[in-house]
Amino acid sequence: MTSTFREAFLRAIETTGTSVRRVAEATGVSYDQLKKLAQRPGSTTNVDDARKIASFFGVSPDDFFEGKTPATAPTIPIVGQVGAGARVPVFDLDIEGAAHRVSCPPGLNADSVVAVEVVGDSMEPVYSAGNLLLYARHTHDGVPSEALGRRCVCEDEEGMGWVKIIRAGRDPDTFDLHSINDSVPPMYGVRLRWAARVLLHWPSTLAQRA
Repeated sequence: MTSTFREAFLRAIETTGTSVRRVAEATGVSYDQLKKLAQRPGSTTNVDDARKIASFFGVSPDDFFEGKTPATAPTIPIVGQVGAGARVPVFDLDIEGAAHRVSCPPGLNADSVVAVEVVGDSMEPVYSAGNLLLYARHTHDGVPSEALGRRCVCEDEEGMGWVKIIRAGRDPDTFDLHSINDSVPPMYGVRLRWAARVLLHWPSTLAQRA
C-alpha cells in the first residue's frame, strides 16, 4: 500500500492513537512542521525528519510508506527490569505471557529479541530510568564468550538482574561486573546464571509500546 508521506503519517497517528505533539516531542521535529504536514494536502518533509518519524513508530521509512505501524509490525515482549547499582529481581521471563510489548526496531529479529526496562538513575547519563535495553539469549544458561568486555543484561545466582560490563573473574566460573557509571563500584567474583549482550538501547521517548 504505497502512499505519500503525508498519507502514511495520518494513517500512523490514527492507527496508534498518537498525537502530533507527542511525535514532535519524541523526535525533535518541529510541531508546527508536523501540524502543517497533517493539515495541508500535498505537504511533505525532508528525508532526515522522515527517518525520525518512521523510527518513532518502530518501522523503517520504506515500511512506513507501506502503512506498517505497530498495529501491523512485529512486536517484542518487555520481560522484566534491570538496574546497575540497585538490586532488582528479574521478572519471570514468560515471553508469551508478557503484559507489555513494544514494536520491534528495523533490523532486529522479533522472534529472538526481548527487552528489559531500566530502573533507577545509577546508569545516568548513558541509560535513563524507563529506557529499554534489547537483547537476545542464544543459550538458556551460561555466559557466552562474546559477552566478555561488553555491556550486558545478566542475572546472578540470587535472581537479581543487572546491566554491567562483564569481565572474567579471578576464580573459575566467576565474573567481575563493572558499572556503566564509574561512581558505582565494581562487583567482584559474581556467579551468573546467564548474560546477553545489549543489542540496542532505546530511549523511552522513541519506544512505541503496543
